Amino acid sequence: MSSTTERPQGGASQQVTKASVAIGFAVLCASYMLNAMDRQIFYPLLPEIRTELGFSLEQGGLLATGFTLGLALAGPPAGYLADRLSRRTIIVISVLVYSLGTLAIPLAVGFVDMSIYRLVSGIGEGVQATALYAVIGAFFFHRRALAAGVVGVAFGLGVFLGPLIGTGLAESSGTWRTPFFLFAAAGLAMSLLIAFTVSRKMTEAVTGAASQADATAYEHVPASPYNRNTLGVGIACAVSGLVFYGYLGLYPTFLREGLGFTADQAAFAVSMGGLGAMMALPAGWLGDRFNQARLLMLAMVATSVTACLMYQVATAAPAQYLLSFLMGTFASGFLFTNCSTAMQRAVRPHHVGRGAGLFILTYYVAAAFSGLLFARLVGALGWEGAGLWQLTLLPVLGVAGLLLVNPARMVLRR
Repeated sequence: MSSTTERPQGGASQQVTKASVAIGFAVLCASYMLNAMDRQIFYPLLPEIRTELGFSLEQGGLLATGFTLGLALAGPPAGYLADRLSRRTIIVISVLVYSLGTLAIPLAVGFVDMSIYRLVSGIGEGVQATALYAVIGAFFFHRRALAAGVVGVAFGLGVFLGPLIGTGLAESSGTWRTPFFLFAAAGLAMSLLIAFTVSRKMTEAVTGAASQADATAYEHVPASPYNRNTLGVGIACAVSGLVFYGYLGLYPTFLREGLGFTADQAAFAVSMGGLGAMMALPAGWLGDRFNQARLLMLAMVATSVTACLMYQVATAAPAQYLLSFLMGTFASGFLFTNCSTAMQRAVRPHHVGRGAGLFILTYYVAAAFSGLLFARLVGALGWEGAGLWQLTLLPVLGVAGLLLVNPARMVLRR
């Protein structure tokens, strides 16, 4: 099927000025930072939300990470559309959608309607992420992991700032609802900024489909986007989602209820995870230069060791701050960044949108149920047992999935 939107081909990077690329990319990164801040404010405020609305730990865990089901469900259709329609328009609409979902969250009166609002917010965030990574995969074709690393830095900064700003706003206003209203307003403003500052020549670029020579260069990559490599990377993505969001969703609750931390200490610990996620830049640089499957395996092992120390050994605040930084470094900075770009390298260039969609689907379906799974493990085995099974041992399955990957059948790094 031919594209309904005329896109710049091949040398798109020569068709736009460096200034317009810098401004557009900076705005897109800022929008993704806001995306991270928006989703991050829920976690440290969950104890207050549970107390006021009477949610159980399992309900809280499902609300904390269940919104990612919206991200997952949005991935494949968003990836399909990102290969055919204006990616800039898709991003603008998606920011509007998740901002409206955020606006509705403080208006919830119970578990069911809050779940719906969280799901709507997740759908908007998922569509934005899919379209954004499709832009990266097409425009920054041979340096996509490095570009994804820059986006990862923006995401990490949002994860760092979100809990601090959200908790501060809630404490100063006396209600957990205030941060959601303010972040929703910021999202509405961001959608306008994207519409007026991001060039379509950048967002609509297509690489690798311009000529017969380009097509021949990628004959070694399976014609179907559903192949052995996407399966292997998909398993790693699912494990990464279960681990990172299993940690992220109930980590503040673990610190406050399991270790007796204050709200400020728990918020700072979560923020340190965001600081670690900013290591996505060197992680992406490495992903462009070395075997990504092996790099991901090493990151899985490092994540496992970090989780073991976090839930089995450390009890003091400074140790938890350091371990949260390391969890953000490996589980987000390395795994998220390189899983997303490895999935795109497992498909031919004109399927870059579907590659991004497959990543969002596999990563966030697992993430959606990670909080509920972790909460049930806590109920059955305690915090230490839950940390052992979901965060320490599960990465072994991710390593097994990566053994299926054949780098010779992927898009070459040049």
